[in-house]
Order: sequence, then C-alpha cells, then structure tokens
Amino acid sequence: MPLPDHSVRDPRIKRTRQLLQDSLRQLLQQKPFDEILVQDITSAATVNRATFYDHYVDKLDLFNALIASDFQKLLDQRGVCFEQGDSAGLTAIVMAVRDFLAQLQSDHAKCSRQAATGPLIDGAISLAIHRIIQCRLEEQRGRFALPESALAAIVSGAVYRGVKDMMAQTSGTANETALQPLIRVVLPLLKPAA
Repeated sequence: MPLPDHSVRDPRIKRTRQLLQDSLRQLLQQKPFDEILVQDITSAATVNRATFYDHYVDKLDLFNALIASDFQKLLDQRGVCFEQGDSAGLTAIVMAVRDFLAQLQSDHAKCSRQAATGPLIDGAISLAIHRIIQCRLEEQRGRFALPESALAAIVSGAVYRGVKDMMAQTSGTANETALQPLIRVVLPLLKPAA
C-alpha cells in the first residue's frame, strides 16, 4: 500500500501524484466518475499508465487519495493536531469535517455531474478520518479494549455520519455548539482502557 500523500517526501512522487489528482479533479468537472477511464486521467496528466499504477491501484484509489489529500490540507492549514482523548483535537477534526462537507456541497451545487460521487466521497472522507485516528491510536498500541483499526473505524464512522446528519438537520449550519453532543459521545471511545 503506498504512503498517504502527506507522508511522501520525494518531490518526484509528490509531483506525479499531484498531476494525477489535478487531472481527476478536472475530469470530474466534465463527466461523471464512472465514465472516467484511467486512460483519460493519464492522458490529462501526461503520464503513462504504468506510472499511474505505480502510485494507485485504480481510479477509486486515486479518488480516495484526492479527497484525503484535500482534507489533510484543510487540517494542515488549521494546524489540527489530534492526540488520544484530546477534546480540542477531536473538536478541530469534527469542525474540519463540517467545513469540508460544506465546501463539497457548495462545489456540487456548481457542478451537477459530481452528484453521483456522493457515496464515494462518504467513503473517502471516512477513510481519511480513519487514517488520522488510527495513526494516533497506534502510538498507544494495546491500551484499548478493541484493536486500534477497529476503534478507528468506529470513531471515523461516528464522526463522519454524525457531522453529516447534524448538517442535514440544520440545513448545513451546524455550529460548534450543535456538534458538542457528538464530541461528548465519541471522546470516551478514544480513552485507553483502565
């Protein structure tokens, strides 16, 4: 499995991945995801298919990386640092998910072709949150009631679905106060077992 984009140090790899992601982003403005071929992506990025497969398993893997990269950029811009049991860090992640979803909804309103990518976006954002949470949980391996990956899956699903549902209930205006009950429910899951 390739390194997440934010962990890559080699500038050539970063450049190639950025070309591929930018190409997919542009193609999504022109046609639905299911009509985009790997050949379309590689042609737009001016790289060959072998290079594509050196970096991504398939176009869904590229899509997940694109969403994860964009979400990670938002976290980096905000200086979000998450530690286990850290209310401020979890709040920052929850607020970033809210803002990221709001931005995606705004982008979707501008481009009706992207509407079919909703389930893909759900999976990609949940996966991005999962990776962030699991990375931190593994620093305290064995101290939780569940394996770190399972716990990260539960937390990432709860955070993503919770934020998405709260936004739907508040017409996309869920503020930090409205999201506090979600944070209070999820936070105890991130505390190591006694």
